[in-house]
Amino acid sequence: MAQVEKSKTFKELKTKEEKKMPVSPRKPVEKKKKESQKKREEKKSLKDKLFSFFHGVKTEAKRVHWPTKKELLKYSVTSIAFILFFAVFFYVIDVVFALVHSLIK
Repeated sequence: MAQVEKSKTFKELKTKEEKKMPVSPRKPVEKKKKESQKKREEKKSLKDKLFSFFHGVKTEAKRVHWPTKKELLKYSVTSIAFILFFAVFFYVIDVVFALVHSLIK
């Protein structure tokens, strides 16, 4: 990283750094590929689009890490425990507020 002079502003440093870096031209090939891909997608029939969609779903489902029975049991018990804990917690808060409210009246 280049040393930064304290007297220079950020804008001056930025322009100085930009001058040092070579500018690479954009590739027009990528734009043409995107356009041709859009045309191919427009030409597909509904049947082909549905087939392509379900094929993608199938390949994504293969990539999913499915939990084992042991992991599933562990996660289920943890979830139920948290649900019960917060149910009791909010019940207690509700009872306390009701008690305070009845004392104030």
